[in-house]
Amino acid sequence: MTETVIIAGGCFWCTEAVFRDVIGVEQVESGYIGGHVADPTYKQVCGGDTGHAEAIRVTYDPAVVTLPEIYDMFMGTHDPSQLNRQGNDVGTQYRSAIFPADDSQRAEAEAAIARWNEGHQGQQAVTTIEDPSQWYPAEDYHQEYWEGEGQRNPYCLAVIPPKLMKLRKSFADKVKA
Repeated sequence: MTETVIIAGGCFWCTEAVFRDVIGVEQVESGYIGGHVADPTYKQVCGGDTGHAEAIRVTYDPAVVTLPEIYDMFMGTHDPSQLNRQGNDVGTQYRSAIFPADDSQRAEAEAAIARWNEGHQGQQAVTTIEDPSQWYPAEDYHQEYWEGEGQRNPYCLAVIPPKLMKLRKSFADKVKA
């Protein structure tokens, strides 16, 4: 039995790379959510006018990794205190957001944000909890990006390894060998 959660933490290449390394995660799909344009393209979303966030849809086994753990890893591997940006990626498409599928996921998202806020001396997460909306898978070349093209992309080489290090340091018992 698997469950699915949708989270947005900046560039989807980065968040996808992190969650592909988590024990109990069975699938990670990059895509777009939260906008007002049907079937958006990467170019449209990058333009910042569609309202979509670059996000990932994580399918996981809750007997192996729990939803609170997923949310804590999400909050702990990107900077949820940056409004509409992650590093050099700026715009609403790079916002920190959680898209809960139901009230239970919403309550867990609220709790995860509260935990992060409590542990970060005065910093406050700007992570939004947004209503469920239509999910659009990203183009094929964005899927499993870090495993392929990302290894040759200077941006990815600068940004993804530090996120993977945060995952390995803070959540060592949840990382694939």
